[in-house]
Amino acid sequence: MKRFRLFLAALAVACLGDVVCAQTGPRASHVFIVSFDGGKPSVIAESDMPVLKSLVAGGAHTWEARTVVPSITLLSHASMISGVGPAKHRITWNEWMPARGPIPVPTIFSLARPHGFTTAMFAGKAKFKHLNLAGSLDEFVLPLPKSDAAAVATAFAARLPLLNPDLCLIHFADPDTAGHQHGWGSPEQKRAFAASDAALGVIMDALKAAGIANSSVVILTADHGGHDKTHGSDSPEDVNIPWIAWGQGVKKGRVLTTPVSTCDTAATALWLLGLPIPPEFDGKPVVEAFE
Repeated sequence: MKRFRLFLAALAVACLGDVVCAQTGPRASHVFIVSFDGGKPSVIAESDMPVLKSLVAGGAHTWEARTVVPSITLLSHASMISGVGPAKHRITWNEWMPARGPIPVPTIFSLARPHGFTTAMFAGKAKFKHLNLAGSLDEFVLPLPKSDAAAVATAFAARLPLLNPDLCLIHFADPDTAGHQHGWGSPEQKRAFAASDAALGVIMDALKAAGIANSSVVILTADHGGHDKTHGSDSPEDVNIPWIAWGQGVKKGRVLTTPVSTCDTAATALWLLGLPIPPEFDGKPVVEAFE
């Protein structure tokens, strides 16, 4: 027994600084990241969102996570799935511009797929094609002709039994669209949040029907907030976002006290799947959220 303990101690020393050895295996079988585009926490609090609020009550959360600056959609989602800020991922535009090509750094999907994980993205905006790094996704879905939250959720529910993704990003564009048209916190935007919550209900029902809800972690977050009819600044109105974890191994009712950034979402997803976190990541796993 003493010899075995010495062997374990030697192995631990050998693994110091080795990201792969530091992993202890998967903590969840599936990770689903749900992004509410334009998800300003104060407006979410005032909106009819019973599904999201039930996941908050049954999980761990903070309403004071922070996104990147400039706080705009494509830059923020690039950081969300690459674990690095704009200076590293070099996404500087916010429209679908085919000539610019895909994100030039690894994403959680390109890091996970070589290890045999199935990956998918269900997006509500065409610009997300820039996040589809060649060979990184088993499936990229942009529902057409409509790409609203209901269409995205319906597409997800239809594909889930066949695809059964281990790692998946689901994006609801509706709140951002309503915010630009009618203003952040407007009645129209609150209705868009309610519609997105109904779509989240479809997602959760699909996970339960597939029998994987109990072995999954769902991370609910946003790319930015907003003020008036815009966003992009470094003000708290634009930069503060929600970060909620629910599911396998998550501490129920936990209010997170450690700072959380959107880059932490990528690191947390890899950590949950037992994958190494690249040393160049700006993010870190939100371990406080988990048992």
